Amino acid sequence: MENKGKNIEQAQESCYQQWMSLQSQRVPELKQALAQRRTHEGSADAGADDNKLSELTQNIIGDFKNYAGKRADLSHRCSSNYYAPSWNTPLENALIWMGGCRPSSFFRLVYALCGSQTEVRVTQFLRNIDGYDYSGSGGASLSDLTAEQLAKINVLHVKIIDEEEKLTKKVSSLQEDAADIPIATVAYAEEHVGEPNAMVDQALDKQEEAMATLLAEADKLRVDTLAKIIEILTPVQAGDFLMAGKSFIFQCISGES
Repeated sequence: MENKGKNIEQAQESCYQQWMSLQSQRVPELKQALAQRRTHEGSADAGADDNKLSELTQNIIGDFKNYAGKRADLSHRCSSNYYAPSWNTPLENALIWMGGCRPSSFFRLVYALCGSQTEVRVTQFLRNIDGYDYSGSGGASLSDLTAEQLAKINVLHVKIIDEEEKLTKKVSSLQEDAADIPIATVAYAEEHVGEPNAMVDQALDKQEEAMATLLAEADKLRVDTLAKIIEILTPVQAGDFLMAGKSFIFQCISGES
């Protein structure tokens, strides 16, 4: 049983390493596409560059969905490993929420990047008041979010927080069930601590299955949230968002903080 559990954990970690390897390939592609788009700003080629960026961002979302699906398959063999992965540091495991990050964290990233890019533009403007040239910005950045975009992001943010709270309540209920019958009753009646018990094992297996279901729901919410944010942004904004937050986004979805 111990060897079987170890093999499952190794398969899960291998899946994670493959995922991170894929991301290391996607990042240069995204960086190159953004650089090319900025070079062609204002030219006839800008439209084609936008289409290329859109295709790339959709491929990245597809990568997320595929990885979430693999996690779901592996979690049914042992879901608890994803709630405190051995390949994470203790601090990372202390910060994760249901095997990853809170989807609402993506909105904090949008707001942070929007503010930081606005600050950069103001600084650039003050340094060149007599002739500030916007051509180097390479299209709309997150500092150029329109009122309509911000309104859509805010509405989505509120909705996602509500979905997070629903999942958190499910986890709390599941944790309370762990101390409920038959586990607690059987454990109390055992004369020898540590002896295997079929009833307890069966109850714990049901807990694992429930945890796997919740993990899949949390992963779906993470991926769907990211996809919906990308839909609101322009191709360049979406590329900037993914590029600037690549470490945060890629790692938190894959089970890191």
